[in-house]
Amino acid sequence: QVELEEFGGGLVQAGGSLRLSCAASGSIFSVYVMGWYRQTPGKQRELVAYITGGGSTNYADSVKGRFTISRDNAKNTVYLQMNNLKPEDTAAYYCNAVHSITRMNYWGQGTQVTVSS
Repeated sequence: QVELEEFGGGLVQAGGSLRLSCAASGSIFSVYVMGWYRQTPGKQRELVAYITGGGSTNYADSVKGRFTISRDNAKNTVYLQMNNLKPEDTAAYYCNAVHSITRMNYWGQGTQVTVSS
């Protein structure tokens, strides 16, 4: 069982930056693939980026070169550094954890990011 809590959302102007954090508790953090997803009303939740326990990363094409995912296994925390934000990045952002062996899947409660033009 893993509990996830996101921090760092807010309102920012286009071109600005935000850093999201997701703190995990309840299990061995390094065995989980950690991801960030986002969702806007009426649309499906979409993958933004993920990072494996070993540090391999993958990004959605729409955020490549602007967002960076990282993790600190000692602090049980995953981060999403978001630079050069655009209005289309406005969404609720969700932290996700998937156990690398059992594939058990956990979600945080989400944090809102709003980018004004």
